Amino acid sequence: MHLEPANTAVVVVDMQNGFCHPDGSLYAPGSEDVIEPIADSVDRARDAGAQVIFTRDVHPPEQFDDAHYYDEFEQWGEHVLEGSWEAEIVEELPVEEADHVVEKHTYDAFYNTELEGWLNARNIDDLVICGTLANVCVLHTGGSAGLRDFRPIMLEDCIGAIEDDHREYALDHAAWLFGEVEPSETLEFA
Repeated sequence: MHLEPANTAVVVVDMQNGFCHPDGSLYAPGSEDVIEPIADSVDRARDAGAQVIFTRDVHPPEQFDDAHYYDEFEQWGEHVLEGSWEAEIVEELPVEEADHVVEKHTYDAFYNTELEGWLNARNIDDLVICGTLANVCVLHTGGSAGLRDFRPIMLEDCIGAIEDDHREYALDHAAWLFGEVEPSETLEFA
């Protein structure tokens, strides 16, 4: 998998304390397990001159007060509240000055964010996607990327999940419907 650094971004989805740290309210060991391979992939991307993007799932406490139907707090309980330790990206994945951070309020990093415009302004076409949770934010972000004519490449060993079956489902679905699935070791920049 050879990618042109100028046209590629590594998108690290929601690697936050609330999901990846044992003290997080929605901690999944599978999310913590992928920190190291994600860090390696991010380092290789930076060394090659590719863009690195971090998404942060952030919820104002009142976000769902007036919801008609969509209410993540009902599904998951309160999590990654705005300004909280849970909402911070794990310390093992430090955000550098050249990185871009996208704050999102739903599963999809493109929904009501500046991400699509930011990528288009920089002629970025290929998105190497990693992070957590496989069948939730990773899957919705990857699918949304594909629908917008970006090339989503899911790094199979860099995607966390609550259950292995969830990860397998998400990757199978991505490969079948909208993207590519590759091991991180094949990530190379031309």
